[in-house]
Amino acid sequence: MKLLEVHVIQTVAPSNLNRDDTGSPKDALFGGFRRARISSQAQKRAVRVAFREGLIGEFTEAELAIRTQRLIRERLIPLLVGRGIAEQDALAASKRLLELMKKQEKGSFFKKDDPEKTSYLLFLGSEEVRRLVDLIHREMQKLLTGTLSDKERKHFLNELLDILNGGKAVDLALFGRMLADRPEFGVDAACQVAHALSTHKVDREFDFYTAVDDLNPKEDTGAGMMGDVEFYSATMYRYAVVNLDKLLENLQGDQELARKGALAFLEAFALTLPSGKQNSFAAHNPPLFLAFRAGVGMPRNLATAFERPIWPKEGKALSDLSVEALAREWAKFDRAYGPLSPEWKGALNLTEGEAEGLPLAQSLPELRGKVEEALRALLEG
Repeated sequence: MKLLEVHVIQTVAPSNLNRDDTGSPKDALFGGFRRARISSQAQKRAVRVAFREGLIGEFTEAELAIRTQRLIRERLIPLLVGRGIAEQDALAASKRLLELMKKQEKGSFFKKDDPEKTSYLLFLGSEEVRRLVDLIHREMQKLLTGTLSDKERKHFLNELLDILNGGKAVDLALFGRMLADRPEFGVDAACQVAHALSTHKVDREFDFYTAVDDLNPKEDTGAGMMGDVEFYSATMYRYAVVNLDKLLENLQGDQELARKGALAFLEAFALTLPSGKQNSFAAHNPPLFLAFRAGVGMPRNLATAFERPIWPKEGKALSDLSVEALAREWAKFDRAYGPLSPEWKGALNLTEGEAEGLPLAQSLPELRGKVEEALRALLEG
């Protein structure tokens, strides 16, 4: 397996970036101690937003995907109307085609309370959407007539199988697509993202807040509103791995797009976090340590470096101690199982911890350049 791994040590100030259904910051037991946690899904979402908003990576609309229940109203109908199709016909034909994406014996593919919304989120590349519009436009009459025959259903399903190939959308190629009703339309993800965990034990804290009514009379000195919000601060270990063979396959063999996508993922994963409660906490803390490993072999999540929680020491920051523990774990696994073959690695270290065995870059652009060299060699090899 050709792979690119990303390892991050990141100290986050008091925050509630990723909360559960009760509003509490997510956590997990690891090594017998409570740890701060940021879910993999929340981290992936932050990367996709960075791509879509042009913050990181230079992708065209055709190179990105959308995830939505509003495909018909927000995409298919406007594009079909733009081709001269009446809105009601565009709606009816689009619904008829998408209904084929469910198994016949199951219920409707659309929500009961909003029949223009699909019952679950569809993750589609922009090119896939364009080709769906082409198909609907070309087969409008068949889709608007009565019940489709078995032969017609098979025809449309074959068309959908041809269309729903990922559309060379980078975020879809990285994170994959699952359709429960039609697994044949799925795309296996090229990227795996671990739940971020604090390298040390955490305890939740509570911020009690009050808000004053600006128009209160002077004699009324009470708060207009009060409440509390949970938070914690933590030094986190974050890990992700990209299967470069799968990424290239999902992008239909486009080496340049695969290289661009993997590089953008490295940078976006390192520099983005979920946005939960940021207006309250502004925990915009870049990583203090960023390392990569690229080559041929098996992936290694190094969270076991922190199974025994890091404890503060006088004169040593938790981030320093975490970097040193991570470097020791990296070297231990290399001794036991060997490095990748071939292997490229490097790190950006802003802590005072010793990252022994890792060639250091002085800046993110320099580290990015080293990753780009490795990707070119791997993807062209």
